[in-house]
Amino acid sequence: MSASPALPSVSSLAPPTQAELLDFVRRTAADAELIDSLPLDPEGRTWVRLEGPGGSEAWLIGWPPGTGTGWHDHAESVGAFITAAGELKENSLAARLPADGWKTLELSDEVDRERRLPAGKGRSFGQHHVHEVLNESTDAHAISVHAYYPPLPQIRRYSRTGQILRLEHVERPEDWQ
Repeated sequence: MSASPALPSVSSLAPPTQAELLDFVRRTAADAELIDSLPLDPEGRTWVRLEGPGGSEAWLIGWPPGTGTGWHDHAESVGAFITAAGELKENSLAARLPADGWKTLELSDEVDRERRLPAGKGRSFGQHHVHEVLNESTDAHAISVHAYYPPLPQIRRYSRTGQILRLEHVERPEDWQ
């Protein structure tokens, strides 16, 4: 009688969880040699793509003083990020927005959240998480590590005036790779 071939474990087939993505960005941010290797530009953000766990997409990002992402989401991807050096600020919405079929929304009061993320602090987030990330320092770069699963199918960019959120455009992977 021959032995049956070993089947992959269920966990090896499961996509990475938000907790696993957060663990990955924490471990990556602790790699001082990697963090120090990122070229920093005084004018614009810089980035290097990394191999994330379980087929996830990961990025090491450098933030010059006074830069930010603008309001955006990561579509159906879950993710995590951590500040490896400097400090970042995240403004986010504590509301689940419809995935499609809208161009302008009026946000209710009390949906705004703000987090300060000094070096070593990070967070994970679920699908359709709308936020902006900023380096508000006037003189110091910040560096962060990000991971997303599934790899980003798109990023929706928004403008915001008061409580009005407008979908401005949709970026696809070919726009940032």
